[in-house]
Amino acid sequence: MTTMQSDPFKTDSPDAGLTADVELNLTGTKCPLPVLKARRQINQMAPRAVLKVTADDPAAPLDFEHFCDTGGHALLSSREQAGIFTFYIAKSPD
Repeated sequence: MTTMQSDPFKTDSPDAGLTADVELNLTGTKCPLPVLKARRQINQMAPRAVLKVTADDPAAPLDFEHFCDTGGHALLSSREQAGIFTFYIAKSPD
């Protein structure tokens, strides 16, 4: 059986070999702070640089998906383990 991913930029494999240029630990913060802090950080990064965000806000998966869609960033990975969400986001090329 084969599975198809709907988004070629998104992978749920925890061992996808992704590396981050910058890491943000935003556990303990609640909406909208995780996305606001991530936006501030990613705006200081070079195009295509990768930001790793760790958060425990239950709204984080939807918030970061929306953040990437509206900002033109690529959500490379989104996963959850024991209530902790980890996102790898590549800054838009522009």
